Amino acid sequence: MQVPLLDLKAQYAGIRDEVRRALDDVCDSQQFILGPQVEALEKEVAAYTGCAHGIGVSSGTDALLVALMALDLKPGDEVVTSPYSFFATAGAVARLGAKPVFVDIDPRTYNLNPVFLDRAITAKTRAILPVHLYGQCADMDSIREIAGRHKLPVIEDAAQAIGAQFKGQRAGAMGTLGCHSFFPSKNLGGFGDGGMVVTNDASLAEKIRVLRVHGSQPKYYHKVIGGNFRLDALQAAVLRVKLKHLDDGTRKRQQHAAFYDRAFADLPLRTPVARWHGTGDAHFHIYNQYVIRTKQRDKLQAFLKNAHVGTEIYYPVPLHRQECFAYLGHRPGALPEAEAAAQETLALPVYPELDQDQLQYVVDRIREFHEADE
Repeated sequence: MQVPLLDLKAQYAGIRDEVRRALDDVCDSQQFILGPQVEALEKEVAAYTGCAHGIGVSSGTDALLVALMALDLKPGDEVVTSPYSFFATAGAVARLGAKPVFVDIDPRTYNLNPVFLDRAITAKTRAILPVHLYGQCADMDSIREIAGRHKLPVIEDAAQAIGAQFKGQRAGAMGTLGCHSFFPSKNLGGFGDGGMVVTNDASLAEKIRVLRVHGSQPKYYHKVIGGNFRLDALQAAVLRVKLKHLDDGTRKRQQHAAFYDRAFADLPLRTPVARWHGTGDAHFHIYNQYVIRTKQRDKLQAFLKNAHVGTEIYYPVPLHRQECFAYLGHRPGALPEAEAAAQETLALPVYPELDQDQLQYVVDRIREFHEADE
């Protein structure tokens, strides 16, 4: 049996006719940049996340970048964030000449640990940038309380967490700005790159709309320097179709995760800790990834590869140990929880289209690995 980490072909097969009609509509209109499809998606995603405004942009990375630009981040400023995330989280900060200040993670959820926030904030701090990793929200109560005391904006990196909730609020709607990614592997993924910034701040929303078109307002008149951060209409059309199926896909991911949790309960590995999952509809993990943890990670990954089970390591090198951030001066062991997670975590297939035979096959192979190791 073959069980890939993700099977986008299976997803497409179920919505092919809807998607093709949506693409044909765009092709017939010949309006490919921004326009009514993008505007409609912005309203739908804003409503879905519980925000007043959505601004479609060219990628999740550019969502982070333009959000930081909207807050007037400048060289020498500092942004406190997580070292355990996709590179764009810190890359967007550094690209503007600012300094990413890393604080260690909670080893249970892999999200930024608020315990370390206060000591990381200095006179140069301009924002806090938590990541809702793997589909679970960070501890936003604590983060917002600390941000409020220091009068700092919060930018949520919700690239992996659209639809995830924390105490009745959805990812992206709890901070000053929320950043979503529509990369194809995301729970809501397009046919290429795409992203969105959501916010309840009308002035910031308008500023981002101007920044995404090279800072022009009106066209060809530039008071500020922005970038080309526009979302394509073709991507918006695909995403509008997929958004209708998002909640159903989330439920299936949660069902698969629950199956894994039960199946692995007696094995010497750690399953995801969904801190607010199981307490009602107000709090849940959307499992963009289902990530287990084991000291035998590399051996298990090799075993599963030979058994044709797809896996992935998110992320083998934490951000503070990346070569490009050597100038920050972090030595090995500086952020031990992030470094340990990078050595021990492994993502398993959890996409909605998995059938029971495939799920059982993954479980059987992992049990086989541990039985052979006894």
